[in-house]
Amino acid sequence: MFTKQPITKKLNVPADMVWGAIRKIGRLDVWFPFIEMCRVEGDGKGALRYMTVAGGGEIKDTIEEIDDINMRLTYLRPISPFPVTYYKGTVEVFKSYDGFGVVVWTIDFESQPEDAASVAELVRGAISAGIDGMEKDLQSA
Repeated sequence: MFTKQPITKKLNVPADMVWGAIRKIGRLDVWFPFIEMCRVEGDGKGALRYMTVAGGGEIKDTIEEIDDINMRLTYLRPISPFPVTYYKGTVEVFKSYDGFGVVVWTIDFESQPEDAASVAELVRGAISAGIDGMEKDLQSA
């Protein structure tokens, strides 16, 4: 079953600052409470991001696109502890009327029909917590 799960939040941080942090690919271990370690190999398209998850589990992302003009990052997650057969993340930053960033983080995944709702809920909670963590990190910078 194919599922699309978007998460949107306006941050109290300038859009250019938000995009600058996202395009660097790392710091997910600072932003996301459940990620213990985040290591990046390479830069730009084709870079690899490796993470370990609290309680066990490995995640590997392959960066598919970093688009500075549209402030969009796309990654594929071929290795994750989630019950999915396909996982693609797209992170976009839009500039609000007041210059602050609006983050739209969309996860497209494929799973067994019986797992779709629980994976969507897990993704929604995890990404929301990560966006909150990113906002807090950027406000203290």
